[in-house]
Formats: sequence, structure tokens, C-alpha cells
Amino acid sequence: MTGDTITLTIPREEPFHEVAQLVLGGVAARLNLTFESIDDLETALEAVLERASEDGEVTVELWLGEQAIVTRVGPFAADALREELNRDDDSVGLRRILDTVVDAYELDADGWLSLTKNVTDGAGPA
Repeated sequence: MTGDTITLTIPREEPFHEVAQLVLGGVAARLNLTFESIDDLETALEAVLERASEDGEVTVELWLGEQAIVTRVGPFAADALREELNRDDDSVGLRRILDTVVDAYELDADGWLSLTKNVTDGAGPA
């Protein structure tokens, strides 16, 4: 990936999720994204962070490209997260949330989940 990258490592405990939300929202606002796009990104990040165990740290990387913002979060227990992402049912689980609010997502073998939100309508990094 080329472009600017912002990396934030926080404790996995829920009160620290707000810090990641603030950073993501602030970066997205500086890129002149719509409120709907910012809300989508924050919803996706919160849904992912809810799956973090309570021990250790979680890292959130924001990559700012010309056409998209990619948020990479991890590491997670890859098998459990993959199972939830592959579950094809009508429940409001992680898969359904991500299908609704981001343009693409991918879980790698090391337990890092990448969320891609395309930048449209001329908004994006200057």
C-alpha cells in the first residue's frame, strides 16, 4: 500500500475503543467524507473491536489512499472471526454489518481484518 498510514495501538478494553473511534472519525472528517461515510466507518470499527478479547492490545492502522480508506485491525483469533464472517444466516452479525457499511473486507491468515471504504464524490486525501 502506498499513501499515508496512521497506526494506533490501544488496550483491548472497551473504554479505549472510543479513542480509536475518535481518531478514525477525525481523519475521515479531515478528508471531507460525508457524515454517512464517517458513520459507516465508525460502525464497522466498533463491530470489529467488539470481537477483541479483553487481554493485551489491538492495533488499528488507517491507510489513506487516493480512492479509499483502508482500516486494518488486529490481531484477532483468526479462526473464530473467520467462522463469524463465513456464517450465512439472517442474524445481525459481523458479516451483515460489514456487508452493509464497507465496500470490502478481508481477514488474513494472521488474524488481521482489513476494511475498505471507497472515497467518492471527489472527497479524499489532498
